[in-house]
Amino acid sequence: MVEKVITLENVSLVDFLGADNQNIRRISAAFPGSKIISRGNEIKIQGPTEVISRVNDILSSLLEHYHQYGAITDRDVNQYLSATSEEAEGRVLAASPDVILFGAKGGVIKAKTPNQQKLVDAVMKHDLTFTLGPAGTGKTYISVALAVRALKNKEVKKIIISRPVVEAGESLGFLPGDMKEKVDPYLRPIYDALEDMIPAEKLKFYQENKIIEIAPLAYMRGRTLNNAFVLLDEAQNTTPSQIKMFLTRMGPSAKVMVNGDRSQIDLPTRQKSGLMQALDILKDIPGIGYVEMTADDVVRHRLVKDIVLAYDKHDVAEQRREIEYKQRRREGNDRSNSRLPPVELDDAELPVNHEQAL
Repeated sequence: MVEKVITLENVSLVDFLGADNQNIRRISAAFPGSKIISRGNEIKIQGPTEVISRVNDILSSLLEHYHQYGAITDRDVNQYLSATSEEAEGRVLAASPDVILFGAKGGVIKAKTPNQQKLVDAVMKHDLTFTLGPAGTGKTYISVALAVRALKNKEVKKIIISRPVVEAGESLGFLPGDMKEKVDPYLRPIYDALEDMIPAEKLKFYQENKIIEIAPLAYMRGRTLNNAFVLLDEAQNTTPSQIKMFLTRMGPSAKVMVNGDRSQIDLPTRQKSGLMQALDILKDIPGIGYVEMTADDVVRHRLVKDIVLAYDKHDVAEQRREIEYKQRRREGNDRSNSRLPPVELDDAELPVNHEQAL
């Protein structure tokens, strides 16, 4: 006997559960081998794993329906009980044009700023979209939501999400565990977003069956990514050869997103960012979408916007000082060279070339 507890958030319990919990009673009656109890805003399900998974799918579909229409009727419950799992999964989720997805707990996921909406629109129009912006602007979260929506609406058969594993001041080799355990912390933001959007059992099923793949960029080499929604996150930390490798994996039925933050490049000092180079090389190719986020799109704590602006101001000042320093050195070298007399060498002092040495 397995147990699962679902917590209802942002839901009117009377409208969702029905008078005297009649909607839950109806679902419970359809699964006599299980036990479904509603107390407050929690629904407890007890039974075999396959039953819990099915009931969870039904409740998730009902939550989506509730957020779409504001209430659940007896007819709605019967409709979802009689629908197959695939039919319930294939429902169009958007209650209105600005809704991307309903989360695992029924929360509405949608664009919160004009540039986030531009990102949603760009992905709808283009098969390849580049998105740049500072931390906290929702690049990863909105991208994952768009990927999950495409999967649920059967626009793609799988989701592939990747990041380059680049150390930002830490040493990967000294982290404990095997390679997966070393790499997973770098991919944690993606797992967090997926857990917000897909129930735990369904997410586990997707990952075990390779319907959702989360892997370091190096694992993409040699593959053709087709009929998939593919996201490359933190792309500013790719090398030119890595991002070229990734972009050339794109199959004929793929939807690809590339996200990056030019202010957080963790590559070695003399290593050129593959993302920055790709943006320059591909700028004249039609059919590619570009979205630029700014500090105004930051949706984290109010201080994050001020922090981003302060660092941007600091970076501009540093660049100006570096340019002025190089200019002064160049001018100083020119003056020094103009005061030096020309040097003339006798034949005996000339360097010996290879033929003369022989």
